Amino acid sequence: MRKIDIFILSLVLTTTAVFARDAREQARIDFLMDSLGQLKGATFIRNGREYDAAAARSHLQDKLNYGGEKIQTAEQFIKYCATESSISHKPYQIRFADGHTVNTADYFSAKLREFDQAKH
Repeated sequence: MRKIDIFILSLVLTTTAVFARDAREQARIDFLMDSLGQLKGATFIRNGREYDAAAARSHLQDKLNYGGEKIQTAEQFIKYCATESSISHKPYQIRFADGHTVNTADYFSAKLREFDQAKH
């Protein structure tokens, strides 16, 4: 391997290790992200615009990645990634197929309680 290749590989491995979360917390976050994709007919509302579940998940994953090592728990994920726009500070919302709308923070908090109860 060339020196530059070794440097890049070591940088990637170091970065990955720094951002590593506890396995249980990662499972809790994954559950929340997966629950979003299971919402049939739901719309994710961010800054007044509507997005499908795939776009919402992608956006939240980008925020999670950007948060890096600062986001270590599912509660931090909800608070710092899934509650509001970091630009406008407007709350993120989910409009369900039946028309009712909830803030994503409330939805994810309820889903997290569901996950924790099922795992105990």
